[in-house]
Amino acid sequence: MVVAKTSLFDTDMQEAALLYKALGHPARLQILRYLAETKVCITGDISEELPLSRTTVNQHLAELKKAGLIQGHVSGKHTNYCLNPVKIKELQRYCESFLKEINCTNYECQ
Repeated sequence: MVVAKTSLFDTDMQEAALLYKALGHPARLQILRYLAETKVCITGDISEELPLSRTTVNQHLAELKKAGLIQGHVSGKHTNYCLNPVKIKELQRYCESFLKEINCTNYECQ
């Protein structure tokens, strides 16, 4: 039986890695920025803001939703997406904690 190597790490590290992976494409970062600026929007609005097809934008939205960074609410024919403030704060906590741990002020960085 194959065992995922990620299971060898603690739960916080696994969760942080999932969130960081979701941030691993510029389109997803732009989607998060757009949602932060507009507070709520429909899928069609997002695809008009990016130089990508609607299908590609939908794939990026699915990745962000899978990571829990955004929430989608169906309204008629459209899905309204918004940031998930709980997960965004969790991401902020992971980032701040991780960057504090790897801070290179304690030794000479080259």
